[in-house]
Amino acid sequence: MRTLLLTAAIGAATAFAAPALVLAQGTPQTVQLVKVDVVKVSTGYRASKVLGSAVVNEPGDTVGKIDEIIVGPDGKAPFVVLSVGGFLGVGDKLVALPYEQMRTDGKKIVLPGATKDSLKALPEFKYSS
Repeated sequence: MRTLLLTAAIGAATAFAAPALVLAQGTPQTVQLVKVDVVKVSTGYRASKVLGSAVVNEPGDTVGKIDEIIVGPDGKAPFVVLSVGGFLGVGDKLVALPYEQMRTDGKKIVLPGATKDSLKALPEFKYSS
């Protein structure tokens, strides 16, 4: 009896799985996998924790706040969108900078050479959608 039930279950599973196999067939795809140093990656900064963080210059003056991190169209170079100026989110301006211009100093995110005025002078960034 168990053999009959097991055979019926395998047959049913095969019958239901067959259409999925047919749908999955087509042009073969290849994926290039790269090993990463997971210990090194784990010491990085999570985007979810960086968003909303204050950005300071070398003297420690707050010059903006991280509004978003955007991966470039080439998939390689991330950009950071900073909210600058304004007060409590009112009257602020968004500007985009390459993430590589920033550095971290402990828990601080530093944009060397930045001032509020120099960031306000940059072209305004607007989200496309």
